[in-house]
Amino acid sequence: MEHQTRTFSGYSGLSLQADTFGDEAGLPVILAHGGGQTRHAWRGAGEALAGAGYYSICLDLRGHGASAWCPEGDYRIEDFAQDLLSVCETFDTRPVLVGASLGGIAAMVAAGEIDPLVFRSVVFVDVTPHMEMNGVDKILGFMREHLDEGFGSLQEAADAISGYLPQRPKPRDLSGLEKNLREIDGRYFWHWDPKFVTGVNRPSASRDPERLAKAVGNINAPILLVRGRMSELVSQECVDKFLELVPHAEFVDVVDAGHMVAGDRNDVFNEAVVGFLSG
Repeated sequence: MEHQTRTFSGYSGLSLQADTFGDEAGLPVILAHGGGQTRHAWRGAGEALAGAGYYSICLDLRGHGASAWCPEGDYRIEDFAQDLLSVCETFDTRPVLVGASLGGIAAMVAAGEIDPLVFRSVVFVDVTPHMEMNGVDKILGFMREHLDEGFGSLQEAADAISGYLPQRPKPRDLSGLEKNLREIDGRYFWHWDPKFVTGVNRPSASRDPERLAKAVGNINAPILLVRGRMSELVSQECVDKFLELVPHAEFVDVVDAGHMVAGDRNDVFNEAVVGFLSG
């Protein structure tokens, strides 16, 4: 499916880039990826949503992909939340927000603390206020591992990812991986600002589970929580706490999927989201 590239103005005028799919007349669905990912993680979901009549906006969050790096290194949760609000302001109708991990946390703050009417509905993808810190630490450790030296080749990067995600088949075509890397002097580096994980104002420094729990409890919009059953971050206990906070939320547990639910089982993920939005 053909897509359009669109630039939005984020918080404080920071440039944010997105790939859009579908007719602009359709209900907008903003897809906000997890930390260390880019808009390309959502292509399959963006196409599926467009096929169902929605206008999908696969957004590069600040400091990621083709969006601008913040000169001041402002990557607090509040900054990502304000970016989402800024993007929402460009539409005449309230959009749906699909947020994975970091994107979901930003949505909790945006709708639970700043503007309770900003989203028509919210899909949280493998993210809850309370998460298993061992899993969080594992992800952050992987992100820091190759931060300075990068990779000597795309294959080297692919091997590192396969070691981290052994349940996912190794890709034969590495062109998709190339979109998540930037080449500098013959070496490949992750396509995000290193200050995202090393800076004083990094997201993890501003993440407060009890604060997020309160925020989620303030969201009255329809909510869907999609978990990867093999997730090391969102356990069943985390899900139970979430559903206590938000009794009106729907829940889908995706088998054979880990934290990267859309990447592991895109077909099941798309069916769950489209079904929720059209139900």
